[in-house]
Amino acid sequence: MTLAPARPSMPLPLPVPQIRHYQDWLQATRGLSFDNYDALWRWSVTDLNAFWQSIWDYFEMQSPTAHSAVLGRRSMPGAEWFPGAQGNYAQQVFRHVAAAEAAGVPALVSHGEASLASGEAPRELGWAEMRRQSASLALHLKAQGVQPGDRVAAYLPNTPETMVAFLAVASIGAVWSVCAPDMGTPAVLDRFAQIKPKVLIACNGVRYGGKDINRRDAVTELVAALPSITHVIIHNILPAANSIAESADYASATARNDAQTAAFEPLWLPFDHPLWIVYSSGTTGLPKPIVHGHGGVALVGLALLRLHNDLAPSYADPANPERFHWYSSTGWIMWNVQAASLLNGTTCCIYDGNPAGSSKDAPDWTTLWRFVADARATFFGAGAAFFATCMKAGVDVAQCGDLSRLRTLGTTGSPLSEDTQRWGTAQFARIGNPNIWWCNISGGTDFAGAFIGGNRELPVVPGEMQCRILGCAVEAWNDKGESVIDEVGELVCIQPLPSMPLYFVGDEGNQRYLASYFDTYPGVWRHGDWLKVTPSGSCIIYGRSDATINRHGLRMGTSELYSAIEALPEVLDSMVVDLEYLGRESYMPLFVVLRPGHVLDDAMKARLNLAVKTALSPRFVPNEIFAVPEIPRTLSGKKQELPIKKLLLGQPLEKVVNRDAMANPVCLDWYVAFAQKRLAG
Repeated sequence: MTLAPARPSMPLPLPVPQIRHYQDWLQATRGLSFDNYDALWRWSVTDLNAFWQSIWDYFEMQSPTAHSAVLGRRSMPGAEWFPGAQGNYAQQVFRHVAAAEAAGVPALVSHGEASLASGEAPRELGWAEMRRQSASLALHLKAQGVQPGDRVAAYLPNTPETMVAFLAVASIGAVWSVCAPDMGTPAVLDRFAQIKPKVLIACNGVRYGGKDINRRDAVTELVAALPSITHVIIHNILPAANSIAESADYASATARNDAQTAAFEPLWLPFDHPLWIVYSSGTTGLPKPIVHGHGGVALVGLALLRLHNDLAPSYADPANPERFHWYSSTGWIMWNVQAASLLNGTTCCIYDGNPAGSSKDAPDWTTLWRFVADARATFFGAGAAFFATCMKAGVDVAQCGDLSRLRTLGTTGSPLSEDTQRWGTAQFARIGNPNIWWCNISGGTDFAGAFIGGNRELPVVPGEMQCRILGCAVEAWNDKGESVIDEVGELVCIQPLPSMPLYFVGDEGNQRYLASYFDTYPGVWRHGDWLKVTPSGSCIIYGRSDATINRHGLRMGTSELYSAIEALPEVLDSMVVDLEYLGRESYMPLFVVLRPGHVLDDAMKARLNLAVKTALSPRFVPNEIFAVPEIPRTLSGKKQELPIKKLLLGQPLEKVVNRDAMANPVCLDWYVAFAQKRLAG
């Protein structure tokens, strides 16, 4: 489908930043004023009681019982937040129904590959209807004996039905856990077998990349391998797929519309009642099943989305309503962040499908841009790799429909290069919006939030993130455990956050939890990223600290190398690993994926080496360069640097990587052969 070029148009006037409204409220209600953001941030991480109480009050959190303290126990891990308070994630969402319905703004706006390509209008689900469907499903689950604390597993794609199912589960105090249907059955079982779900809500298939993919056999295999399951609900996405025996129909389970559904209210739960179970990437061993709580996730999500992502409730300005889209599968924590927009009363825009469209042979990287235009989104987020790919593919946003409502671009997942950010800014300047705001964030699945993010009142510097998030006591530490400025160090968080994990499922004595974050610095969260905090307070992430490069005494994260290498138009993708180990001399191979029509000859190698020398230092020129078919990535798009490093150091493949947790496991065969040849020589 080809759209007419969008004419340059005046962007919508920028509203007062939400973080300014919060500061005005602090002045009016607390008598607090701050000279700059750094002063506000320092108050938020030193007076935790006052800051988090202000967030509770500002968002008018509700509880039928009062809390006896903000922070009953301050230890990390093990902090106790708002003891005595009650809440429910779904209750916070459904608070917005009346105002949103009065303003005529939807809760969910969605498209799939086929509907977007056909030109039909996006599907909309209203707030009242979302509540009714959720209540119907909640009553169905209760009738099946689901109690607070029971686990409900979902094997569903990123559709409105999945959002409704999540809210239904949360509303009755059951614990939600979702895996994307594109994950292999062994990877799903590695997750769900650990949590022993009572109910499985699954789809019979998905549509992706222009193909219908039947998942009936996978669902049957899951049910057979999970003896804890007593009830199965099937969302029939593919009408031609065979039915699954002894299962309930999702459409029927959400169809109830009677006095009981109208009267249904989410259950009041303790502040730290488990909300969901999410998983680490699972590159080695079994994935860590991480449990977060209702209250902590709601508080942290509201602060992030309202104050730092600058999202207002959609009903606050019905003429120019906020609409939030962050492209994600259900297997990435950004699905959870996407859901959190509903906490804020903000319309959530959902796209289910391949971001490159329906043709494998002719990828169309305008797909998401066209969805954003069609959904009239005001905020568009995606992994940093998506925007880099759009730049390399020569995407022209002027050809993607009316993007005049879009005012914010968000990125996460990996560092965004300066070149990519400048490209995006220039694209929007050409269509009449020179002030497009980049809200680049960095956080993680581990605490369902962000440590570093945006602030619409601060300068935007390409290649940097604007600030440390309020309430996040983030520092960069050197090898001596000292906080440093304008130096690269370990990203640590020295104060607890309400959304930090309650525990890991099946983790006796919190051993895995402690080993994951607190083994290096007891009582201090070590996140595993290289961070530099600049003198102005902005931040730069340099990649994972466990995949660092140490060449001749100089330490560097991999992202700087990628910025230099991938700036070359011939390079589609790249990966580097440093095999310095136990005092051995550093050996650093560079793997590159070149554009079709280009070969890795001596001239190309010279160009690559010159790019590294020029941007970084001759010390970081790779020992050897290899052309590869693909760079191995996780399902969330992260480069598999550490597993490949371990493989090249002689560890067996099955010990270092879980193929089912990868986006492109077939490409591992090349690296296995390469490792065997190198080790044999």
